[in-house]
Amino acid sequence: MKYLVRAIVFGLVGYVSGVWLTLAVRGGDPTDEVAVVFGFILALLGWLAGIGGLEAFGRQWIGKTPKLSEDHTWRRYFQFSGDHKVIGIQYGVTLFAVLLIGGLVSMIMRIELAAPGMSIVDLEEFNKLMSMHGILMIAVAVAGIIGAFGNYLIPIQIGAADMAFPRLNALSFWLVPPVAIGLLSAPLLGSFDAGWTAYAPLSVTNDSGQILFNLALIAFGLSSILGGLNILVTVITMRAPGMTWGRLPIFTWAGFATALLTFSVTQFFAGALTLITMDRVAGTNFFGPEVGTGILYQHIFWFYSHPAVYIMVLPGLGVVLELVTTFSRKPLFAYKTTVGALLTIVGLSVVVWGHHMFTSGMADFLHGPFMILTEAISIPTGVIFLSIMGTLWQGKLWFRAPLIMTFGWLFNFMIGGITGIFLADVATDIYLHDTYFVVAHFHYTIVGGAIFALLAAFFYWFPKVTGRMYNDKLGSIFAVWVTVAFNFTFMPLFWVGINGMNRRVGDYPEAYAAANKFASISAFILGASFLLFVGNMLWSAVKGPKAGANPWNARTLEWQVSSPPSHHNFLSQPVIVGHPYDYGGDGSPHVIFPDAEEPPDEVSLEEASV
Repeated sequence: MKYLVRAIVFGLVGYVSGVWLTLAVRGGDPTDEVAVVFGFILALLGWLAGIGGLEAFGRQWIGKTPKLSEDHTWRRYFQFSGDHKVIGIQYGVTLFAVLLIGGLVSMIMRIELAAPGMSIVDLEEFNKLMSMHGILMIAVAVAGIIGAFGNYLIPIQIGAADMAFPRLNALSFWLVPPVAIGLLSAPLLGSFDAGWTAYAPLSVTNDSGQILFNLALIAFGLSSILGGLNILVTVITMRAPGMTWGRLPIFTWAGFATALLTFSVTQFFAGALTLITMDRVAGTNFFGPEVGTGILYQHIFWFYSHPAVYIMVLPGLGVVLELVTTFSRKPLFAYKTTVGALLTIVGLSVVVWGHHMFTSGMADFLHGPFMILTEAISIPTGVIFLSIMGTLWQGKLWFRAPLIMTFGWLFNFMIGGITGIFLADVATDIYLHDTYFVVAHFHYTIVGGAIFALLAAFFYWFPKVTGRMYNDKLGSIFAVWVTVAFNFTFMPLFWVGINGMNRRVGDYPEAYAAANKFASISAFILGASFLLFVGNMLWSAVKGPKAGANPWNARTLEWQVSSPPSHHNFLSQPVIVGHPYDYGGDGSPHVIFPDAEEPPDEVSLEEASV
């Protein structure tokens, strides 16, 4: 804990120093945005130095050997650890906490929306709550699966001892807590009300909490870029002998595709936020009416943020593809075609951003090409759906919590995909734009596609991470509960949107009252389901029955080592000799350990599912 205390102290000293230096040079008030900018930058550097950056990087700068934490107790989770498994757990716990906070904010919003008129907040406060909820949940969707499970599993799945750059990996995580702190501190400066999109010119002129939003998201973007770089280099250079590209587990392929996007496009959002910050604090005018206007910001923003939809969804596709082959006991249907579809999505995702801007005033001749390209991306997405359905078809389905959660994902993401067609078409998008139809579609796509997959991943890999099994009956009840409550919450919003109810407004006409009350009651039931999930996971992590190495009888490499894995993952070098999804084949293994003295401990399926 001493490193965490030191990081907090160094961060506070850094913030005060940055503010003091700014005031000493130019005068003003400690809440001036220029002072906040320099305070945040020095606070971030102080935090990183205190948590372990001095030892991990600073020692090398003065000619000494860098040091990383070698603590193997619970204290390692509060230190600058280079172990990818520790970093994965750090990501998972942190972002799940952010998910719960974002969910609580949404509960406040649904209380307000339960009836017409303003009751507990005013319109301005509602927009600030909406903006906070949006960006917190987007952060979880962007980094939840790839940060937690990507870090934990990808090195093991390819037979590596760790990530290619362990110190960079630790740095990418420890940038995240200041992001959460910055966003949650924004109300101290008036918060922000420009939504998670931060559209200019509103984000240039609104309250000073917007500056913390900008700085936090720029830091989050740096974290994402470093994480993407690390995954790319790890997968390209550190695969075990025999781990050809044609034998990569599909979750690793999805992580690789996600990393390609993250590394390639994240800087555009960071650049847009930097320009807004310069407009606020340096007197520039990038988005003024006589220069770029708000349309320029939208082009830069959506050039990142539509690919970001796939940064959120691609890892979820990898999780679901991994689960369906395990729980249907069949080879993954059309494996090579599915890999091609994942990479095709990466390519197409960077040329479809304009469908978000059909009503923005951009040139009319761009409407047709963006509509066609957006429709085209449904083809590789449909191929992946076919792979999922083909794998399930006539499989020996094992109905446990991960598979039930996967069926919830399948239904919700299908609804998100179908309703997306209406928003990709110019004529229907003009009618539906900025209505609650978009809210419903967005939640079915992002919550249905990313958050439901994150929950399925928790159920699937929980035994591997903790070495213990959860209560599968409670997990299955949660999976059904959360799926039904989610649909009861968001399905009515399609109806109110089609009938003209605007989004991002805390009040509405009486005609929409009944549907909104139904959605709000359903939202409270949806929120209550997470009490069951959190309780089950916390109790099971401490008291659950031992899971053994491979409770699911899966073939991929992470299930061929102990639960949890040893410090360097493998006791001897794995050699890949077969495909990871040859279920029902000739019985050939996926991996052998030529130098292993004894196999990992095993627990029967009956014992593991108690």
